[in-house]
Amino acid sequence: MRWWRWAGAGLGLAFLLAGIVVWSRVGVTVAAPADVQTGRQLYGTHCATCHGDSGKGDGPSAAAFATKAFDLTDGRVMNTLPDDFLVDIVRDGGPAHGLAPTMPPFNRTLSEIQIRQVVAYVRTLAQPPFEPGQAPPLVRPVGAPRQPIYFNHVIHAGSFKIDCQYCHADARRSEYAGLPSVERCMGCHKIIGAQDNPEIRKIHDYAGRGEAIPWVRVFKVPEFTYFSHKAHVRVAVACQTCHGPIERMPVVGAQTGPRLVNDLLHAAGLRPGAPPLSMGWCIDCHREQNATRGTRAPLDCIACHH
Repeated sequence: MRWWRWAGAGLGLAFLLAGIVVWSRVGVTVAAPADVQTGRQLYGTHCATCHGDSGKGDGPSAAAFATKAFDLTDGRVMNTLPDDFLVDIVRDGGPAHGLAPTMPPFNRTLSEIQIRQVVAYVRTLAQPPFEPGQAPPLVRPVGAPRQPIYFNHVIHAGSFKIDCQYCHADARRSEYAGLPSVERCMGCHKIIGAQDNPEIRKIHDYAGRGEAIPWVRVFKVPEFTYFSHKAHVRVAVACQTCHGPIERMPVVGAQTGPRLVNDLLHAAGLRPGAPPLSMGWCIDCHREQNATRGTRAPLDCIACHH
């Protein structure tokens, strides 16, 4: 091999190793003391007016807010929020992520580094204390559809830990999971964010018109395939097994079902893993569950195609 090929291979390996190091640190950031101290100063200048000196949401400017400024000391809620989610909120402002407009964007006031320093300081306020690893990184699926209402799963399922079946209540008793009715949403949002959040105002508008929210479907198996959520819920298959880490997705998207590239790789004699929610993927899961948990998940065609 000529020298430039060796050099090219070495450079490629260096990039690969660097990428692995960067990837392994995502979501498990340990801030340097200097960054925390700088973040504290920036917080005092830009954030304390609303969030208060102690971070409890009791700053002098917050008294007139319809939605109280967030209590940054509540570790039960804060500790599971990924760093990147907090950075997004500070940088882009509340409305960009389905939250109240009382949180303004700071993208023209603070640099990305400064915003991360603020987040590093905010982490020190939480009780119980924040520990690295409590907040896995965000998942940003490609091709997520635009929904009629910005429903942020990171807040609802991730931070507040609302059980999936509270909103998708049909999953435990039917073949489909179901979507929350307007009345189910209004159960919380008659009060929460009702006065100043544009996204929640949309829920009130649908309720006032007596209309269902026209959510855009994300997950769907072919019409000739039968799938029962009830059967899977009964054997304690976690929702994330099929749908991915929804609690870490600001917006939900998926690339599922058969893929031509995967088929071509198989035709070439390779054995790539089956794409999510394709027949091979489901069969592989059934085989694994039968082998590891002693279940009797069906492997015959008639179970899903009848």
